[in-house]
Amino acid sequence: MKVKRVALITPPYHAGVVESAGTWLNVGFVYIAGALRAAGYEVDYYDAMSLWHTWPDIKRRIEAFRPDVVATTAYTASIVDAIRLLRFAKEIDPGIVTVLGNVHATFCYDEILTHDHDAVDFIVRGEGEVTLPRLCTCLNAGDDPKRVAGLAFRQDGGVVVTQSAPYIQDLDRLPAAWDLVEWPIYTYRAKNDARLAIVSSSRGCKQQCSFCSQQLFWSQSWRARSAENFVAELEMLHTVHGVQVAMLSDEIPTFDRQRWVRILDLMIERQVPVKLLMETRVDDILRDADIIDRYREGGVEHIYVGVEAGTQETLDLFKKDTQVEQSKQAIDLINNADIVSETSFVLGMPDDTPESIARTIELAKHYNPDMAFFLAIAPWPYAELYPQLEEYVATKDYRKYNLVEPVIKPKHMTLEELERQLGKASQQFFMHKFQNLNRLSPWKQEFMLSVLDLLINHSYLAGQMRAMLKEGKEMPDEVKALLRAVGERTGANHPRTVAPIP
Repeated sequence: MKVKRVALITPPYHAGVVESAGTWLNVGFVYIAGALRAAGYEVDYYDAMSLWHTWPDIKRRIEAFRPDVVATTAYTASIVDAIRLLRFAKEIDPGIVTVLGNVHATFCYDEILTHDHDAVDFIVRGEGEVTLPRLCTCLNAGDDPKRVAGLAFRQDGGVVVTQSAPYIQDLDRLPAAWDLVEWPIYTYRAKNDARLAIVSSSRGCKQQCSFCSQQLFWSQSWRARSAENFVAELEMLHTVHGVQVAMLSDEIPTFDRQRWVRILDLMIERQVPVKLLMETRVDDILRDADIIDRYREGGVEHIYVGVEAGTQETLDLFKKDTQVEQSKQAIDLINNADIVSETSFVLGMPDDTPESIARTIELAKHYNPDMAFFLAIAPWPYAELYPQLEEYVATKDYRKYNLVEPVIKPKHMTLEELERQLGKASQQFFMHKFQNLNRLSPWKQEFMLSVLDLLINHSYLAGQMRAMLKEGKEMPDEVKALLRAVGERTGANHPRTVAPIP
């Protein structure tokens, strides 16, 4: 066969978690599309997930582009829909070569190729920018795919796994196909639907968190783009594509302090009008206590730090390598810099009870982030922690492994009880937060009201948030008035979703 056209398609999976805040592009596809195009292939960057396209929509797009290869991406919760997408592509044209990549496929290739070999021709293990173009070149030459590093596929009735591909070291040289992105759909609801990009300044994770997939995927390695290259990209995204807000996809963007300070300095010197949302580690925030105000000056408006657990015992089990009290210190630093602070707590471990979850809620209030989310532990089948959790796994339906639906049954609670407790945790935390809304700076108050709007009308927490509005009698009058305004504004768009506030 001859490969000329490659369609990169996201699976149409939705769980209502991050989708409540905005529409997020697939930055991995931006670089893979750039690499394919540089190798001479025609590419369709098709974000079916963000477009909320249905299967008939997807069929029309595939038929219009007539790809020789359809490649998709999947984390664990989206793997079912990713495989369905590839099988669907073959139903449209049996000659299409199908490729699957990302974290779940990298580690669970044997399971996939054993059970879904009729849908998946090749699995890319690890980064795709080099491996996928090489696979296409190999197919065009009629060569043996065993010669391509970073693959898994079926051959002669068995699963072939080629040698691992080395990680890409010079990230500055990767071509990016930003012009293929359908920009109008990518917006950040919490900031008046500002145009939103996902960007990557580094790849990798040096940590050892036992429940996480990233340190495994990157083999505890870390590489970074130069500060100059990254900031120039942000400037281009604003000037050419109108980007106003960018979220860093990095696990640990601030790992190299010298590089991070250079990024902040360039953002300040060049007055780059792009606001940054990011995740980093508690200990990196503590390390940067002396420059945290420079974060804000450099455009950082929102920082997520993973607290994850309310007890030192669980933190140690998760191998977070932090102390409970350090989380409070880091969140205080972020708050004092007038940056939005966000964290999460992973609940639903085998020994969790309503009482232990109640203690976690009180700890969350004490930490005082602007936002806290209470997530169900997702036992990734390839994570270090999985053997300790396996006997408590209640379902192997990967679509439920989305951090919202419980899949681990605690010893002393049913799944239904745990789900109620998770909802109750969110309701109680945000009730407390909005009772104290007037303690925040004016811009944070406005931001948090936008967050409330999102939680009520766009998120999986909608039911709990509407109940919170009904129970808002204990809130100060001025805060109640602000909430009433949100209720009236959102009620105009969703007349049956928001209860009036007395």
